[in-house]
Amino acid sequence: MAFITSDSVIGSMAEILAENLSGKAVTGSDGAELGMLYNITMDIDTGRLDNLIIDPNEHIDTSGFDTDEQGRLLVPVGRVQAVKDQMIVER
Repeated sequence: MAFITSDSVIGSMAEILAENLSGKAVTGSDGAELGMLYNITMDIDTGRLDNLIIDPNEHIDTSGFDTDEQGRLLVPVGRVQAVKDQMIVER
């Protein structure tokens, strides 16, 4: 079982069970529905979280985001503003 911990990135939530995040809806701070969380990357050496990997909605403007080979959005964890029923990321 993996836990995600981050005081500065995920606000007041100290610990979130990683498996509870899989498949969570991700919305931009502008209200646009970006897609569903596919995975989270982590730096093996430091244990720090790097990027959210988001399976994007078909008609979403992906400008401003890097993408992987499969077209998934790579969103730096530092852009996460809130995690509740959905994740909110800075656009």
